[in-house]
Amino acid sequence: MLKISTKLGSLVVAVAMAMPISSAVAAKKEFGLWLEELKAEAHANGISKPILDTAFRNVKFKEKIITLDRKQPEVTQTFQQYMAKRLPKSLVDMGKARLRKHKAVLDEVSRIYGVQPRFIVALWGVETRFGKYTGGFNVVEALTTLAYDDRRADYFRKELMIALRILEDRHIKPGDMKGSWAGAMGQAQFMPSSFVNFAVDHDKDGRRDIWTTKPDVFASAANYLSKSGWRGDQTWGREVKLPADFDKNLISLKIQKPMQEWQNLGVRKVNGTDLPTRQLVGSLVQPKGGNGQTFLVYNNYRTILKWNYSTYFAMSVGQLADKLVSP
Repeated sequence: MLKISTKLGSLVVAVAMAMPISSAVAAKKEFGLWLEELKAEAHANGISKPILDTAFRNVKFKEKIITLDRKQPEVTQTFQQYMAKRLPKSLVDMGKARLRKHKAVLDEVSRIYGVQPRFIVALWGVETRFGKYTGGFNVVEALTTLAYDDRRADYFRKELMIALRILEDRHIKPGDMKGSWAGAMGQAQFMPSSFVNFAVDHDKDGRRDIWTTKPDVFASAANYLSKSGWRGDQTWGREVKLPADFDKNLISLKIQKPMQEWQNLGVRKVNGTDLPTRQLVGSLVQPKGGNGQTFLVYNNYRTILKWNYSTYFAMSVGQLADKLVSP
């Protein structure tokens, strides 16, 4: 729900909420009023006028961003289509090369945060193709658009205010704060709140630079996972086969069982061999649109979901991490 303090603002909100998106987009005067009030709030919270003037210069409501927000991949693609597109052989080959190239700093980061290098590189690869595609959207404009839209207005308004604080603290220049249509920033694709909570100045230059400084990118990603519950002595999961008479009600992240119990229920590795004997606890997951493809996932899979609560995303990170260390 949009929150505007003036009576006129309240009227604008009532009208905008009653209109379809296309009509609301056309209400330019209403957006302009809302934006001025948002800037006034930011200034009252300590954001300087020079930062506000620079950050909001030429900022407009972008209907394209709203369209992208309504078009998520788990709605428009099958699991197999998504995985084929996100994990081509070229990406795997690039990932193996990056793992070798940055081995020293990745090993150092791994020792500090307890996250295996292959998972750091896999996240980097899935998010931005190893820094190649970080998003060309103006983060302030993207967050402003999403904060004005009514779907998750409160969330994106908070993220926008945090983004302005990051600019105020000089971690990045306004013109360089680029990211995804949803406001995720840099090679790690952190939302502003994730930046505040997890970004690390690994090279000690006074800036937490997730845009151009790879040691900061790696350490920030590892710190995120570590603080979110990562286990450095475990993997993420594996594909499995189910017996023909398997109880489908057991396929749920809400149900966790030790390996031996799954083994006793007839669950096997995808090649038909026994499950590992380690004292792991796992859940069965069948990605929507996956034609019954089944995975037995562990604690680290759940941790990846804290980064991005998407089954497709978590599966792509886990599988890429496995491919990076396969022959």
